[in-house]
Amino acid sequence: MKIEEAIKSNVEMDNSKKVVLNIIYTQNVINDQFHEILKPYDLSSEQYNVMRILRGQKGCPANMCVIQERMLAKTSNTTRLVDKLLLKEFVTREVCPENRRKIEVLITQKGLDVLSELDPKVNEHEKKFSQNLTSEELEQLNFLLEKFRKQ
Repeated sequence: MKIEEAIKSNVEMDNSKKVVLNIIYTQNVINDQFHEILKPYDLSSEQYNVMRILRGQKGCPANMCVIQERMLAKTSNTTRLVDKLLLKEFVTREVCPENRRKIEVLITQKGLDVLSELDPKVNEHEKKFSQNLTSEELEQLNFLLEKFRKQ
């Protein structure tokens, strides 16, 4: 479906505007369906992102700066996200013994179990959106999106 049809517009748009609208619209379609996957687990996509970052630490704690640097949404309030994950017992948070100003966050077994349950659902979600593209087209799309982001 063309972006003009999706947003029900018959206004003439240049290609730059169409690309930006297409990216925003596509992001919203992907996010809406992703939120449906996370809803039964009472997780936001940002909380899920924090948990995946922590799983990637392979048992080593991460401080708030490391988590913030690796977040997809750089404007996320990392402290608030970690607080919510603490309440769900998906992470632990402790003061670093060597540097009392540094807070270390570690994913719990309960958090790892939730991610293991979510992994196949998330993989299916990702494959669903890429099924209409060849591997070469996916590679090209990644290249073009990365090029588009350069400022």
